[in-house]
Amino acid sequence: MIPDTRRRPTTGSPVVSVVVATYGRPELLLRCVDALLQQTIAPSHYEIIVVDDGSSREVRERVMSELSKRRRLGRAATLRFLWMPANRGPAAARNHGVLAARGAVIAFTDDDTEPCPDWLAQGLQAIAAGADAVAGKVEVPLPAVPTDYERDAAGLAHAEFVTANAFVRRDLLASIGGFDERFRSAWREDTDLLFRLRASGAIVRSAPLARVVHPVRPAPWGVSVAQQRKVMFDALLYKKFPRGYRRYVRPHPPWEYYAAVASGLCAILNAFAGQWSLALACFLLWLAIGAVFAWRRLSHTSHAPRHVAEMLITSLLIPWVSVYWRARGALRFRVPFV
Repeated sequence: MIPDTRRRPTTGSPVVSVVVATYGRPELLLRCVDALLQQTIAPSHYEIIVVDDGSSREVRERVMSELSKRRRLGRAATLRFLWMPANRGPAAARNHGVLAARGAVIAFTDDDTEPCPDWLAQGLQAIAAGADAVAGKVEVPLPAVPTDYERDAAGLAHAEFVTANAFVRRDLLASIGGFDERFRSAWREDTDLLFRLRASGAIVRSAPLARVVHPVRPAPWGVSVAQQRKVMFDALLYKKFPRGYRRYVRPHPPWEYYAAVASGLCAILNAFAGQWSLALACFLLWLAIGAVFAWRRLSHTSHAPRHVAEMLITSLLIPWVSVYWRARGALRFRVPFV
């Protein structure tokens, strides 16, 4: 049972340790830390552990200086900064933070969130009610007419369990081995943790009153193409939990992506063979698949000319890039993954 947060812990240890993994985003991190310093529970009941996943020396020194200023304010009993010499991904960074934690409960949030003042109080209440792990609510504010990228980012608000807002008993984390550090990107490592928590028999509940706000970060033009690299780690999740992956993540392979790539390749091969009619037919099929994909992405999103152009171009490119990274994942993790 988690101690009553209205009373000072008799052991001298905090009730909860907040672990925040960060990499190269000092402004966002400091905004998150400032929100954590405004929690309604007693300062002696929680600690904040920031783990820098190999940022540059300049970023590290700036963050350390700013955290030192906040530490002198004395709002939290402990505000620690840990630095990893090389970038190993958020899963490894969080494990590093958990090893240094002293609380019986570990609370995870990301460096680009703003936890609400009662976030820790509500999460601890859900744990005290009998849960081994808790998924809080992630609120993603969007403009009236979002871009495709913004709408995609808002999917966090509907995710079942994400490290932007999660609480887990520390002894339970230790028993299942923490995060799988083979997930080198911020992708699927939290779903993997949820599947392993369930496999261990842990009680996982939602706590909608434990809220964090997750503003959408600005993104460069064509960001959706670069994001396809993450799908490589879908292969790892599928290898570990094939049934769970198909049931909760992606019920079917992205056949439209494979159709787009196949039609594009057929167009190229037929053009080289001098079969211009077949080449044209395959080329038009590739364009049609891309157009349908772009139309779906533009549904209920911005129709600004720049955004429309981005959707048209990236919708033609995404299938190729996604299939490439899916194949890379299948080879890397040695799993028949489509």
